[in-house]
Amino acid sequence: MAKKYERIADALRQSIRAGQLKPGDRLPAETALAEQYKTSVPTMRDALGELLAEGLIDKRHGVGNFVREPRPRVERSNQRHQWEKNRARLLESERLKTGSTEHDTGLTVSDLAFKATYREVKADEDLAAVFSVPVGTRLLEREYRTFPREGDAPFSLVCSHLLYSAVSSNPDLLDASNEPWPGGTQNQLLTVGIELDRIVERITARPPTAEEAEELGLQKGVSVFVLRKISIDTGDRVVEVSDVIMPGDVTELVFTTPLDRW
Repeated sequence: MAKKYERIADALRQSIRAGQLKPGDRLPAETALAEQYKTSVPTMRDALGELLAEGLIDKRHGVGNFVREPRPRVERSNQRHQWEKNRARLLESERLKTGSTEHDTGLTVSDLAFKATYREVKADEDLAAVFSVPVGTRLLEREYRTFPREGDAPFSLVCSHLLYSAVSSNPDLLDASNEPWPGGTQNQLLTVGIELDRIVERITARPPTAEEAEELGLQKGVSVFVLRKISIDTGDRVVEVSDVIMPGDVTELVFTTPLDRW
């Protein structure tokens, strides 16, 4: 049987989802809510804590509890990679119109803000094993953050590594000021003659680190998806390893697998 605070939380949750409590609305004071639901203030706080953990409300200290603006949802499908490959050879004017985040969220270029940082690093044991190169091999590390224009938390935390020797023939690929690059990584690789044959993605879930939770704006109790994307070229060489941290409360992973017919 559900506990009293859980039943109260469910009633408030339904009011939010039904639109009776709208984004930005301030909830009544905890004492008023406790009186409304005929319960104690500590029980009421437990109920509000449930909604806070789910990201349905925000608590502003000294002000009160407010219904949270819903964060944009991200639907990440395995079919996005073929979409990116098809787009990589389009004219730049076409590639400028949209990108992978827009594809995943349904937002437009004007809805988003983008940040990229580049640096040279040496492969540690983990990356060296994936790339099949010696420890210490030169890599280009790229960190990406894409934000909704009206938000302060990115959709995900992306750290990509490229073999430096594979891309250094095009100096433009070493300069973060060229980001966001129309056509993304697959078009970047195309400029140095690299075509991807396949992409392997491994996904796990775990609680976020304190730093991840802060940067992603996660409420207490929300887990993250951890995705490692390994891009392999037509010569069977790993050319990019990308690690992506995604908030579990607004990310949906969709896998569509075509099946051979009998």
